[in-house]
Amino acid sequence: MRIRFANSQDIPGMISLLYQVGDVHHQIRPDIFRENALKYTPEQLEVLLQDETKPIFICDDGGFVAGYCFCQIRSYEGSTVLTDRKELYIDDLCVDENRRGQGIATKLYERTCEFAREIGCQAVTLNVWCGNDNAMHFYEKMGMKPQKIGMEAIL
Repeated sequence: MRIRFANSQDIPGMISLLYQVGDVHHQIRPDIFRENALKYTPEQLEVLLQDETKPIFICDDGGFVAGYCFCQIRSYEGSTVLTDRKELYIDDLCVDENRRGQGIATKLYERTCEFAREIGCQAVTLNVWCGNDNAMHFYEKMGMKPQKIGMEAIL
């Protein structure tokens, strides 16, 4: 298994994982997430793969995409309130449901953090949906802590 940047040949594997993530989100919040939804189409993935500000790492296990980590480089400069800051935002991290528990997520996360350091980021950030307890526990195990909390009142 090796962690590398994704390429066009990885799109079918990424699509399979995107459906798995969509299913997890739909199970947690069916009032927000559609059933059998796909966050990115193959065409959108092709565009993402060309965008240097949105790197995608995959875990390549002999040609099988065992996991991925979609990222976004975010820079904040010139705010009157916030300090100048560069961060790597994890938009989505998924490991194939049949490969979980093998350390793949840890390897993807560690490579993502290494990349963030290489490009001069001060932090790695992400969002986790309440109810996604497995993800929350994983990120806490990786040393992440809550930064802010989104709240809602369902009407």
